[in-house]
Amino acid sequence: MTQQTLVPPQPEPSDGRSTPPAVGRTPPHASEATRLLCAGTYLDEAYRHAVIEELYVHEERVVAPSFGFDAARVLAHALRAQRLYLGWALGILLLWGVSWPLTNRLSLMFLMPVVLMYLAGRVRGPAPRPVWYRRYLAWYMRWYAWLSFVFALLTPYAIAMKNTDLLQQARDFWDVLVIPRLVFTDGIYGVYQTGRLQGWIALAFPLVMALAVGFERHMVSRALTGELSRTRFPDARADPAERTTEGSRFHRLRDRIRVEQHEPLAMYRADQPFCGAGRPYDTWSLSVELQPRADRAKKPDPLDNQTILNRIKPLLQALRVPATARTPEGAAAVRDRLRQLQIDECVFLPVDGLPSRQQAPYGQFEQHRARAVEEGGETRRHFLRVQVGGWEEELVTTVFVRVHTQGGMLMLEVAPHVLRPVRPLFRNADRVAHDYLHANPLGKAVWALTRMPHSAGQSVVTVWQTLTLLARLASRGIGRSMPDGPALSVRELGSDDEASLFQDMDHQRYLKTIQDRVANGVRQALREAGWQTEEFEQKIVNISNGGVLIEQASGAFAMGSGAVANNQEAGPSGGMDSGNG
Repeated sequence: MTQQTLVPPQPEPSDGRSTPPAVGRTPPHASEATRLLCAGTYLDEAYRHAVIEELYVHEERVVAPSFGFDAARVLAHALRAQRLYLGWALGILLLWGVSWPLTNRLSLMFLMPVVLMYLAGRVRGPAPRPVWYRRYLAWYMRWYAWLSFVFALLTPYAIAMKNTDLLQQARDFWDVLVIPRLVFTDGIYGVYQTGRLQGWIALAFPLVMALAVGFERHMVSRALTGELSRTRFPDARADPAERTTEGSRFHRLRDRIRVEQHEPLAMYRADQPFCGAGRPYDTWSLSVELQPRADRAKKPDPLDNQTILNRIKPLLQALRVPATARTPEGAAAVRDRLRQLQIDECVFLPVDGLPSRQQAPYGQFEQHRARAVEEGGETRRHFLRVQVGGWEEELVTTVFVRVHTQGGMLMLEVAPHVLRPVRPLFRNADRVAHDYLHANPLGKAVWALTRMPHSAGQSVVTVWQTLTLLARLASRGIGRSMPDGPALSVRELGSDDEASLFQDMDHQRYLKTIQDRVANGVRQALREAGWQTEEFEQKIVNISNGGVLIEQASGAFAMGSGAVANNQEAGPSGGMDSGNG
């Protein structure tokens, strides 16, 4: 028996259309995902450099599709954050340079704990739970660094107080350290003839450095609670990141990104065509033989790809209708994200052979769509794209649907993808900034002092990376490289590996609902055109809770009571109801 999809009664819109329009989503430039990604450029150095490398250095690369966010605004804040950190890095290095003659090289003693503290962070790595030997080695290096820092403080204190015994103990400690004896032999033994004033200056040097580190954190926190706050961020015109970012290169790339990122025509690399859509989630396909129905007298109607898609669309659009749509008040109270369901058609084109990035045929989408929907090409592919942006665009579920009829066969391909929420560090940006700005002076001082040894090493790295960035920009020139597709998506790069249970439940609901409507649309298109649906129904089996079981391209997989699989070799991704993502 053929199962039918029950579509609730739909209120007729004022413009006479038979399908309800999508409830407006937050503009990408003002979405929460954009705000948190912008904040991430201030909190994560590696992420900031990756954004600049992909969107600013590689001018020849087409930007990946931006689902629910604005990549141009993320780039603007990445450049602004880089300028901010570069300025403070140069200031900190300048303090080190000035301190050497003022202290008669006594400040060199602070160099060893600084280097050890920075290397300890690199040895431990960014992982929350590093392997035991990395954690142990990092702990040992930090302990040794703090011990060295204590004796580095005792030496200028002993010189300033003219305490001969304490000075001798400090000198004995430095004698047992291999690194200072090999590198700073002349410097270390020369400082013992330093005067009292230079000793006091050297003693005050860590405090001055901590003050600089504290001011740097204060400026970052003010940016996070200012232009990146929830209340001010939606006003893009008042964003200082875009207003203060100078240079024709940025303005040219910003305008180019905003032309490309939301276009239905996607220029792609052959090795990652769905770059920007997130993680693949149980991609599947099936094929059925088109056979006439025995109970139909006349010949079946021809069935092309567009006819099937036109049958699927109304079923998907009906998902926007709330169950309490009898009254306007009841409909307005429904906040289900399916009301914002986005349905459009997109065409994927390979970037290979494009003369230049500026000549990408974004204005020719309708021509490419008209040819691609029926041709079934290998490189130019047409998809129906169905998308739900949940959790303020932090959880984006995208389902790509492709239908192809050829040689009396019907092929249905469905490629679900999910963009996970942004990293926890980015989501906690408001809390991090608030806790620092509202801490008492003692708390701020302790925070700055504990991070002061790390600042010098980080400053050297920041300056070096900026110089290498400028060198790559100068060597690459402008417009000389061949056009290329996106190597990565800054949205995917800023995503977490996991989602909360609520978020995963929502993603599963969106995905199953969309796939069920797609399957029913294809079934109804076959039946209305006069073709048999039994084989199709055997391969798409409705099981408990409205789940849909699909025979996958890599093999058949069956679940539930009475389920039957025709292929004994199941693919590694499992069935759609496996719950992995």
